[in-house]
Formats: sequence, structure tokens, C-alpha cells
Amino acid sequence: MNRANETPVEASVSAPKTERKAGEEEPIYKDRHFPTVDAMLKRLFAIAAAALAGFLLAQFAARQFGQPSWWPNRERDRQVRYFREVLETVQRNYVEADKATYERLTRAALRGMLGELDPHSEFLDAEAYSATEQELNNEFSGVGVQVELRDGHVVVIAAIADTPAERAGLRRGDRLVAVDGEPITEPALDKVVRLIRGVPGSAIRLTIYRPAADREIVVPLKRERIRLRSVRNVELFSDGTGYLQITQFSERTADEFTAALRDLETKGMRALVLDLRNNPGGLLEAAVEVCDAFFERGELVAYTQGRVAASRQEFRADGRHRRRDYPVAILVNGGTASAAEIVSGAMRDTRRAVIVGERTFGKGSVQSIIGLQDGEGIRLTTARYYTPSGVTIHEQGITPHVELEISPDDEARLRIQQSRTDLAAPAEFADRFGFEPVEDVQLNAAREVLRGVLAARAREN
Repeated sequence: MNRANETPVEASVSAPKTERKAGEEEPIYKDRHFPTVDAMLKRLFAIAAAALAGFLLAQFAARQFGQPSWWPNRERDRQVRYFREVLETVQRNYVEADKATYERLTRAALRGMLGELDPHSEFLDAEAYSATEQELNNEFSGVGVQVELRDGHVVVIAAIADTPAERAGLRRGDRLVAVDGEPITEPALDKVVRLIRGVPGSAIRLTIYRPAADREIVVPLKRERIRLRSVRNVELFSDGTGYLQITQFSERTADEFTAALRDLETKGMRALVLDLRNNPGGLLEAAVEVCDAFFERGELVAYTQGRVAASRQEFRADGRHRRRDYPVAILVNGGTASAAEIVSGAMRDTRRAVIVGERTFGKGSVQSIIGLQDGEGIRLTTARYYTPSGVTIHEQGITPHVELEISPDDEARLRIQQSRTDLAAPAEFADRFGFEPVEDVQLNAAREVLRGVLAARAREN
């Protein structure tokens, strides 16, 4: 309230009338109505009550939607006091003082807190936070293996295409047992990832347990600068069916995918096989951009949903492309996860693709990278993915239209074949890897399905 414009309380009393001399100005209060003191107090009380009601409503809304509030949270404050008491007790009494500094204890507590939530949430120190940013930019130094914490074990989801891990034959489902002879006794993902990464050219030995063989295997590797290529093995078969593989979804995926599609279309492609096998996921936005090549403008591709209804976020197609209506088949398996499942689910829900292969991994949670002070951060699960029809992917996966499994051995051989297209002759594979090229029965099944779709369309026309 601007007090310079208030009427003085004294002016509320009627002023005595006086005669005005010639040329004298008329008093400013003549013929005006002034409120009584009681009326003024009532007005002020009403304003104060409205302000208090607005404040209380704002605080209630803030608490409901998880926003900062001036309202005291007694349970939170009680737990913080309890944590501080334990922190100080450990710091004062632990036998090794250098292990019980406030800094080390706080970060250990943060790791434990985030790690207790789910396998995907974690505290990131400055080194891990920087490495995470590099991954999102499609570049890091290591051996090229995607890992997951499952049932207390660090398990390989997939070896990234054309990396030391893939060339050495690491497989989905392998468990990491030791790094350079040091057993992994506390399987924390951030710690294991830091051990695996290092200076390009440096040697590392991974000890893995392979359930299918029921034995441990020591795998010697050399670290490399991993520059990820999202789209690989672009090919047009003689029957007009195009093929391309997306190895993961990163910042450059959409551009690479669009360029590959245009190249195949220029060459006369009539149908497309999109290979998402062993694709561990990546950026949701990149997956949406890949779907955008086939969706109409404004069409729902996927959405995420957090704790409250207001957190729903929809991802819709831009539709800035010519209409593509040729048939599409998507290859998936147990290593197809996260953003790769978004593409498979969206194309399946909208009947734009036939899904061929094995049930996908079922990682349908959204991790947000949140920066903290001192260059640190957290990776926190904040929502779940949903396909356009409202189906959750989390722990469910995508079920193919055509289910066709292949053995772990054949899958490993196929991955080597895909990464070593320079070795075309069977004898070369036999000399280098000890086996001759195997038939990709899933790819052949997808091509057969597409031939059937094209034949049916031809009969209709």
C-alpha cells in the first residue's frame, strides 16, 4: 500500500465550517466523505485476512507439489537432526580419523541414500559427473561396455558397437567380477565405471562370470577414446529393403538417422528394417526425433509421468518431413532398453512397424541429471516412460509381433559380424574368430514379413 496517498485518520473528523475571505482558497476537505476509524480498521483487517489466506494457500500448494515452502516440516527437521547426531558421533569416535572426515562421511551417505532408491539413481562426484556429460555428448574414454546393477551384481547390458568390449566378445548378461584382479566386493555402478575408464591406450583386465558357460573368464583390453556412432551398417538389399542399425540414442542420432534414410530413399528403398538390438537407450529427445521421421505433426510419440499429475510431459512429433508410408520392421532383443524401447513402443502402438525378435529389457524410467555445487551432481529417477497408448515399459518391456529367439552364442557371433564388415569371407572369420559367419534369422524373418506386406499392398492396388 502506498502510504503517501492515504487519508490521515485525523481528517475523518468533521471539520468546522468557516467563512472564506475573498481570494482565499477553498479547504480541500469541503464536501468530501471520510470513513470512520472503525470502517478503516475493518478494511485493514479484511486486507490482512486476505493476504494471510493467500499465503496459506500458496504454502499448501507448495507442499503438495514438492516446492520449497516457509511452512516448517517437523518430520524432515527431526530426521536431519538425527542424521547430524549420527554424523558427529561417527566423526568423533571412528578409529581411523582420515576416513571419518565430514566430507567423506557426507558423500558416503549421499551414495547410500541415492543407491537405496533404485539401480539407476546415484550420487555423482565431480569426476563421474563430468564423465556423464561426456557420454551425453557421445564421447568418453574406456572399453565401451554398458552395465547395470541387478540383483547385487554388475551386469553387462550390451557392449557398444565397434569398441574394445565388443571386439573382445563381451556379452549381455556377463557379470563383472573383478577389475585388474581386484574383486568387486561392493557393486556400486559409479565406482565400477570409474575403474573401467582411464587413459586411452592403457591396459585393463576384466574378470567376468558368464552364466551360460558357468565359469569365470579373464578378458584383457586396451582403453580407447570411444567416439560413438549412432547409425551403422546402412545397406540396401537387392529386393529394395533398406537396413540400418542404431546403436544408441545421443545428440547426433537424429541427424545421422535422417541422412541414412534419405540416402536409402534416393537409392529406391521400398521397405526398412530398423535394428535396435542391444541398443541400451540414451536421450529420450533423440528417440522422439527418430520417430518424428514417420509421425504426423503434433502426434503423440511418448509421455513421461512423475509423482504428481502436473508432472506429465508429452513428446509430440514436429512433422517437418515428407510423408513416409513404406513398411517398417524393427528388430529387438533383451538388450533393447530405455529410449530404444520408446521407439519400438511408439511405432508398435501406432501400427507403423512390425516388431521382430525377443522381449525387450524393460527399462522404462527417466533419469534426470541434476547439478550440485563443486561440479558434482546426482542422477535421479524422476518419472516413467509411457507409450502413446498409455502402456508403461518399466519392468514389462515390449513384446514383439514375431517372437524369435537366438542363442547367446549366435548373438555374440552376429555382433562380431556386424562390427567387422571388412571381413566378408567365411575363411577370414574362421581364422580371426574361430567361427564362420552365422545366419541372422531375425533379420531374415523381418525381411520376409516386409515382403509379405509389400505383396499385400500390391494386390490391393
